[in-house]
Amino acid sequence: VNGLQARTFGVWTLLSSVIRCLCAIDIRNRTLYYITLFTFFLALVHFLSEVFIYHTAALTIGVMAPLMVASFSILGMLIGLQYLEVEALSQYKKKN
Repeated sequence: VNGLQARTFGVWTLLSSVIRCLCAIDIRNRTLYYITLFTFFLALVHFLSEVFIYHTAALTIGVMAPLMVASFSILGMLIGLQYLEVEALSQYKKKN
């Protein structure tokens, strides 16, 4: 890994964390919720491809931790998405 790749990965990680924090603050913002969910999918695909496609990483605790965080976060956000949809539907019914 050269310096440019390390900085790019660092900026990507920082951007993902900012998006995730903003979603935590405004969790009812559907667009932000979907973007946050996408960041977890992107992280999961990235780490899985490094392990199984490119073989540039081994399944150590340093790689398994982000895989588990991304997997559990995706699962939790998909479950939470159902509640977000129900809440949006109830808000729509109240207006009419």
